[in-house]
Amino acid sequence: MASSSYSNPPCAACKCLRRKCMPDCIFAPYFPPEEPQKFINVHKIFGASNVSKLLNDVPPHQREDAVNSLAYEAEARMKDPVYGCVGAISVLQRQVMRLQKELDATNADIIRYAYNEMPQPPQPPAASQYGGRRTAAGHGSSGGGSFDQNSGFYYPSQWNNNDPSGDNESGSM
Repeated sequence: MASSSYSNPPCAACKCLRRKCMPDCIFAPYFPPEEPQKFINVHKIFGASNVSKLLNDVPPHQREDAVNSLAYEAEARMKDPVYGCVGAISVLQRQVMRLQKELDATNADIIRYAYNEMPQPPQPPAASQYGGRRTAAGHGSSGGGSFDQNSGFYYPSQWNNNDPSGDNESGSM
């Protein structure tokens, strides 16, 4: 029966590498024994020696972030050996562009809907309705209204038209 001065189970890295996990193991805080696949992926893509060197070069307060980044990249490389996480980023960028186009189209529909709900300005009447062609000043051969060039609105006037049905094209009184 062998006695051990270090009673904690070996970290996932030491277990995978089949070595004794020492109390000062650089991998132990970041590769717990419950997550062996995390280290297996990182080891397969980057190598244990390179990861060890990287962790020794990174300040202690940034090591956890570095390991999480390595684990993410390793998992992405396992799924897509050619593009890795860049492939995932590309897919997400295309999705954002597609959704932006959809949002723009929806906003345009909302604007069109809101514009159609607003009262439409009256359209200038046809020339034959009042017996003559309107001039820029809004004066025609038979009178009957005015056209405001600044706003584009036609303001019909019933005072100059004696026929209540509006069928009098001659403009006679």
